[in-house]
Parts: sequence; structure tokens; C-alpha cells
Amino acid sequence: MITNDRFLRACLKQEVDQLPVWYMRQAGRYDPDYRKIKEKYSLLEICKQPELAAEVTLMPIHKLGVDAAILYSDIMNPVASIGIDFDIVANVGPVIHNPVRTAEDVAKLRPIDVEGDLSHVLETIRILDRELEVPLITFAGAPFTIASYLIEGRPSRNYRLTKQMMYSAPEVWFALMDKLGDMVIAYLKAHVANGAKAVQLFDSWVGALAPQDFERYVLPTIKRIFASLKEVDVPKIYFPGVSSGELLPTLRDLEANVIGLDWRVSITEGRARVGSKFAVQGNLDPFLLTAPTHVLEERARQLIDEGIQKPGYIFNLGHGLFPEASLDTLKHLTDYIHAYSREAIQARG
Repeated sequence: MITNDRFLRACLKQEVDQLPVWYMRQAGRYDPDYRKIKEKYSLLEICKQPELAAEVTLMPIHKLGVDAAILYSDIMNPVASIGIDFDIVANVGPVIHNPVRTAEDVAKLRPIDVEGDLSHVLETIRILDRELEVPLITFAGAPFTIASYLIEGRPSRNYRLTKQMMYSAPEVWFALMDKLGDMVIAYLKAHVANGAKAVQLFDSWVGALAPQDFERYVLPTIKRIFASLKEVDVPKIYFPGVSSGELLPTLRDLEANVIGLDWRVSITEGRARVGSKFAVQGNLDPFLLTAPTHVLEERARQLIDEGIQKPGYIFNLGHGLFPEASLDTLKHLTDYIHAYSREAIQARG
């Protein structure tokens, strides 16, 4: 049973007594206990063991005191069900053994079978739904970000092959977007049916696109995903990833509740760009966690002071945690956010 609903209230732009906070990649290698588990199992092996995946998901709840859990998983998990053969290689990321580069490759992709191929993910969600006292966020990778891996064959810095398909073979591109959009919709609906209390769509690399290309080649699928999820009664978050500030004005019609911001755009400016209907989430530079305590507190205080000017702010990072982050620093930051925001909100009346 959820006893702390601050995160859900903030997603819906309702008043809170203190700001909710969670961190992208909050279950990860900054935690020595997690590193011990990773000595025995790979990420994908952990995901396939529901009890273990649930244990890892719960670690930051117990150690940091954050206001939401995020499912321990990977954005690549569902693509195995549609016919993609991949590995997650240390220090590289997803490596695709059958890249998708032609119309024939796209045609081979089959519909996702969440119950059949990803039952371990759903069981992890059910376990967490029984055990958590804070909301569980589950997630999917957005079609552009997933497509960039499928087309390039691995992480890319310039997305040359991805953009080449967009510009030179738009019929192939849009067919791929349709299939990945269908995959995301089915996957997230299954999450909610099994206990997810919020969903986030990660579009980590879509900031590589010019706004006009995002609007033409990607946004229609993003809109379709959120329109299809309108029937599921949980908050919905879209995080357009790093360097995405110029894309924010294009999101005003999205049927989502929350827009995630990276650290290059202030909370105030982010709100102005997306419009007043959304809550916002973000956006501390993750590497400020390596700064002296007084510097970290000062920057967190600035974000909090901006965030509480209007209802609907969730403290988070502008991207995911990195392995060198300190567990003690994260715990201190979480406590500081709670304490300072509580005092600041009370002072505002």
C-alpha cells in the first residue's frame, strides 16, 4: 500500500508538503551492494529473475529515502520479443546482431508478446506492487532512441545511419516507427495492468534532431503513444533526453502529465517552453554530485526555489546517475531536498 504519494501528487500538479525526489538510474553501480550482485549476474540476467530485480529496485528506497521507485530494467528488454538479437556489452551498451536497415528488415519485426516473452518483467512489477510504500515507475525506450540502436547496430555519436534512413527512405522509417510505437503501447499498458503507478518514456537521444525533423519524423509517433495511453489512469512522463531544450515548444499538445528536463534548460524556462499544463521533472547536472557539498546544496536550493514557484515539480537529475556517484552524497542530497523544500513551502504559506 502506498503511504507516500507526493510523487503522484506532483505529477498531477497538486500541492505537496515537500518536494518529491527520485533519480534516473537510482538502482545502479554507485551502490556497493549492487556492484556485488553485478559480479555474479549481468543486467539482463538480473532482469530475468523477478525476485532479484525487485530487490535491486528496492535498494534505493531503503538506502536513500526517495519518493518513487523505478523498475530495474533496460529499454532494450522488449525488443527481444519483436525479433531483435542483441547483447548489452560492458563499456559499449546495446550491440545489435541483426541491425534493421531495409524495408525487409522492418517487415520481419513481429508484434510484441509481453505475456509470453516478458512475463519475468510483469512478475517483478507484481512483486513490487505488493512490497512498495512509494509509487512504482516503469518505463520504455521511445521509438527514436530504440531505432537509433537498431539501425546503427550500437550506440552512436552522430546517428548517421539513422538520419540517412529518415531522410532517404522515409517510408521505411515510418514503418519502423509504427512497429516500435505499437511495441511501446502494448508494453506500458501491460505494466500498468500489473501494478505500475506511473510510466516514463525515455527518449535519451532525440535531442540529436533539429526541431523540424523531430516534428516530422518522431513527434507523430510520440503523440500516438500518449494518446493510446490516455485510457490508463496513471501519470505519464516524457523525457526527451539530453540537449532537447529546443524541442520543448513542440510538446505542448502532448497528452502527458510530466515533461523531463535536462540541465541545459532552467526549470523556469522549461515551463515557459512546454506550457502550463505540464508538471516538470529535473534537472540537476549529474556531475554536480562530485562537487563540494556546499556547491551541491547551493545548486539544489536554486532548483527547489524555482520549482516551488508553481505546483508540479519533481526533483531529479537531468540524466542518469553514473557509477562514480557516492551513495553517501546521494543520501545527503535527498535529505537536503526534503528538508529545505519543506521549509521553503511552509514559508510560502
